[in-house]
Amino acid sequence: MKLTRVLAFRLLVGIIVVMIASVAGLTFLMIRVQTERLEQMSISTALRISDVIKRSTHYSMLLNRREDIYHIINTLGSEPGIGSIRIYNKKGEISFSTVEHERGKVVDMNAEACYVCHSREPLKMVVPKNIELFRRFTSPSGERMIGVITPIRNQSSCYEATCHAHPASQTVLGVLDVMMPLSEMEQNIAELQFIQYTGAGVMLLLLISFCGVFIWRTVNIPVHRLRVGTEEVMKGNLDYTIDVHTNDEIGALTNSFNHMTQTLKQTQEELRQLNQTLEDRVRQKTEELRRAQANLIQVEKMVSLGTLAATVAHELNNPLEGILTYAKLIRKRLQHPDLTEQEREEILSELKMISDETSRCGTIVKNLLLFSRRKVGEMKENDLLAIVEQSLKLISHHLNMNNITLVKEFEQNLPHVYCDAEQIEQALLALEINAVEAMPQGGELRVMVKRGPSQTMIITVADTGIGICKEDLEHIFEPFFTTKHEGKGTGLGLAVVYGIVERHGGSIAVQSEPNKGTTFTITLPMKQENERGQ
Repeated sequence: MKLTRVLAFRLLVGIIVVMIASVAGLTFLMIRVQTERLEQMSISTALRISDVIKRSTHYSMLLNRREDIYHIINTLGSEPGIGSIRIYNKKGEISFSTVEHERGKVVDMNAEACYVCHSREPLKMVVPKNIELFRRFTSPSGERMIGVITPIRNQSSCYEATCHAHPASQTVLGVLDVMMPLSEMEQNIAELQFIQYTGAGVMLLLLISFCGVFIWRTVNIPVHRLRVGTEEVMKGNLDYTIDVHTNDEIGALTNSFNHMTQTLKQTQEELRQLNQTLEDRVRQKTEELRRAQANLIQVEKMVSLGTLAATVAHELNNPLEGILTYAKLIRKRLQHPDLTEQEREEILSELKMISDETSRCGTIVKNLLLFSRRKVGEMKENDLLAIVEQSLKLISHHLNMNNITLVKEFEQNLPHVYCDAEQIEQALLALEINAVEAMPQGGELRVMVKRGPSQTMIITVADTGIGICKEDLEHIFEPFFTTKHEGKGTGLGLAVVYGIVERHGGSIAVQSEPNKGTTFTITLPMKQENERGQ
């Protein structure tokens, strides 16, 4: 299974994302707060230094002791954490500075140290009262610095002094500029960030490890056991059970799974017993049906045999009675020594009647033999068109005598058919003779031969005769069933045709409408099953 589809992995990933976002946000907030505090401490330090400088130099300024002022500024400027100290007069001239070469120079009002206060305006107009100005900038050496600009305001002690009194209207006498490097603060911030990030990373690793182990033991292992259990049940192992180690929802689910497998096993056993009982009952009923079917077949055989015997007796009794009657008449007449010519002709007519009835009996017996015949004669490949042409030649005189038009529709280049040519010809003759007898007033006989689907050949014999009614269509292939008048047919012709076609592995179908004609369609396989296997 792919790792991304594992429930414990997806749950752990979600928890890790939430923990990372939470710890990162908290760490960032703490670093920002502590950084702001360090910056505020740096500003407070700068303010205190500025205040110390102003208080330390106030007395020297009143007495105009410049050397003392230089000494104080240089001493304070040499302290660690202080970059430089400057005092500007109102004209922008550097009166005092810890950097000796800057003394007496006039600074550019557009410089970074001056631009925060004004842009070419008089200093007294842009420095608000009781406000200190802060700035961050980069020194020419590339070091980050923080500058605190504190205005030196005119006080009563200044403008009332006798040494160098300033007019009372002058609000600001100058500006004290203290600059401190930010390297120490930035180093502290970097160390703080390192400690915070390292601590956050270690804490995340510990939390992730704990969550991973916890989720693995409480989620992944129980879910894996359930998955293995379901796979075993899917394989049909209903004896498989899962050990329960917890009392939580997964433990309850495991108990439900074990109960389900036990229920399935019991149900399967019940179904097996029911199937066994059902199989026994099916075998019993099948045996009963087999015996009943055998009895039914035997009864049907006896009924068919009785029907056959009755039909044969009826069909043979009529001509035999005629033969017996005419034989007795001939015997009586032959007892008279003198016979007239008329009596001789009558005797010849009666003898002809005896001959016809005897021929009829022979036909009945011959058809019975053909109907009962099950063995197919000589099977070989034959030209089906030649067999059809031969059958049509044998009835050609019947067609001429009955004024019937023959229409032949033969597909050319047809392959040979594996069959008994004599029996196929006999079947076609029976169909063609029936068609001729169905058209006593003349008509059209259409014979078609063509290739059929799935290696078959189709023979169609259609007439325009009197047709067959719907009630008789379902019985026309039954033995001894006939629609002709008594004495005109035995009812075995179509039954013989059906038997011949069936023994060749084919089929025969009929379509007919009264007064419109009848169509018989024979479908024969080109090769028999046993011949195909060879």
